Amino acid sequence: MDGCVFCRMVAGEIPVTKIYEDEAVLAFLDIAPISDGHALVIPKQHCTQIHDCAPDVLADVVWRLGEIAEAVMTAMESDGYNVLSNNGSAAGQVVDHLHFHVIPRKTGDGVLTQWPSYRYKAGQIEKFAGKIRENLK
Repeated sequence: MDGCVFCRMVAGEIPVTKIYEDEAVLAFLDIAPISDGHALVIPKQHCTQIHDCAPDVLADVVWRLGEIAEAVMTAMESDGYNVLSNNGSAAGQVVDHLHFHVIPRKTGDGVLTQWPSYRYKAGQIEKFAGKIRENLK
């Protein structure tokens, strides 16, 4: 897609520090990491968000994601990792091309330490679940 920075990376127009590449997927180190070894895994075929992505394209990425995440974790000698995908600007998506962050973690590293959870009010959980089920295809 014209103008997409990740599509330009796939095309070789913008250099990246590749850690994995095959016919369907490109993985490279993030230039603005939140931990050492923070990588991005993207489909080579352009799609914007998870729900916009063709099932076979999404399967290609997810099929490789575990192997890439394990390699990052092992190489960085981390205790674990987060896999994160921001979908839509409200969720923090900056590049409109589906991508998964693989963020190596060490115990006590202070990265992503706050999860703003809360409890539903009485009756809300079933109301919301019903609305979601109605929208599943």
